[in-house]
Amino acid sequence: MRNGERRLRTVDLARAVGLSTQQVRNYEGAGVLPPAGRTDAGYRVFGERHRDALLTYRALQPGYGAVTATRVMRAVHDGDVAAALALVDAAHAALHEERGSLRAAREALEALAGGETAAPSPHRLRIGEVAALIGVRTSALRVWEEAGLLVPGREHGTGYRVYGPADVRDARVVRALRRSHHLFDRIRPVLDDLRREGSTEALRAAVEARGQALTARTRAMLAGAAALHAYLE
Repeated sequence: MRNGERRLRTVDLARAVGLSTQQVRNYEGAGVLPPAGRTDAGYRVFGERHRDALLTYRALQPGYGAVTATRVMRAVHDGDVAAALALVDAAHAALHEERGSLRAAREALEALAGGETAAPSPHRLRIGEVAALIGVRTSALRVWEEAGLLVPGREHGTGYRVYGPADVRDARVVRALRRSHHLFDRIRPVLDDLRREGSTEALRAAVEARGQALTARTRAMLAGAAALHAYLE
């Protein structure tokens, strides 16, 4: 403890931050708190630094999650600030990737809403017909199929590929996103979402909700990062 710092018992610290005494002990054991001092009788002694650590941890949790927040605080208390900041960087990079996937979903919805992605005729089409309909080579459709983006059926007896309305819709989505230079790994989740939601309207609602959640998480991460900066200072 620092000179002149107010001494806190376990129960004092627990009350100060709204936790149980057992939670305080658990957090110390997990490295969320710096090691506590001990009295001659073996009781834990905490200080304002421990209170600040708990408040920082709780500020990190909403944006980074309990697991990452714990790892960040443990790294700080182990003296490895660089490792703690690397964890923060990784969380921001993952959020950026999520935003990229969300952008791809929005672009796909815009493409489906446009005239060039109007619903095809209800009958099943062969690969050449689909290629002509959406303006790509048949080889492109085969590549997309090999990548697992398209799953056309097969005509009984001949084995020819046949594309139903949903398959043509998926092909249009892939074409639109490839034109925007999205990689297959970014396109695949969009198709999965579209198939799971069952309609563009349902997917649009899901994308909007996801966008709001990402915005809220970004704000929470900013608040957590500010608290961590203050704690490190």
